[in-house]
Amino acid sequence: MSSVYAMSDIHGCLQSFDEALNLVDLSGDNKLVLCGDYIHGGQDNYGVLNRIIELERKYGSDKIIVLAGNHEDMAIDGRWPIGEDRFFGSGIDNDESDDRYILWMQNLRRYYVEGDTIFVHAGVDEEANDLWEWGTDDYTFTEKYPAQTGKFYMNIVAGHIGTGVISGEQNFHDIYYDGESHYYIDGTVLDSGTIPVIKLDIDSGKFYRVAETGDWLILPYDEEN
Repeated sequence: MSSVYAMSDIHGCLQSFDEALNLVDLSGDNKLVLCGDYIHGGQDNYGVLNRIIELERKYGSDKIIVLAGNHEDMAIDGRWPIGEDRFFGSGIDNDESDDRYILWMQNLRRYYVEGDTIFVHAGVDEEANDLWEWGTDDYTFTEKYPAQTGKFYMNIVAGHIGTGVISGEQNFHDIYYDGESHYYIDGTVLDSGTIPVIKLDIDSGKFYRVAETGDWLILPYDEEN
């Protein structure tokens, strides 16, 4: 039995990231997909990037799949320096070493497919149907807005938009499943302090939320709330 774990929108929150990583089992053929937005907002952008790079080196890029988010795109384009904090400005002077992080970001994948599931930061062009890989532009992969719900012929696991926004419940920071094809996993770590972890059981095709108390089958939001 093998599984694919995923999380998204870490936003420089290294402690929360480490706590989420403690829930991930990377033994055997298990994989971890990181769905983007590793920087900006929290206090340790470089710490988060270094942790991800360490994981890649330890386990390999076939086991640690790192996707680009819009915040990585902004850093690449020079719109938002890595060391600049969302609230307190540029508190870290590390520009001399940013080039290696930027180069790493430039080589990140835009999406990852496992069976009938697409992992992506924001979303895909669903109107393109089974041609979505060619019909989705780079902007849509990392910046699609608003969140799309409803039936698609594949499952989509995405972050980018806080699940509190998608659910309409401001204090909701858990995984949002629309009951059809979409699993949204941005738990707004800057507000909640936690990063939701989702797990796809490859054999059964079922999705679980991973917690210290165990793995729990994810039901549609309307059934759980």
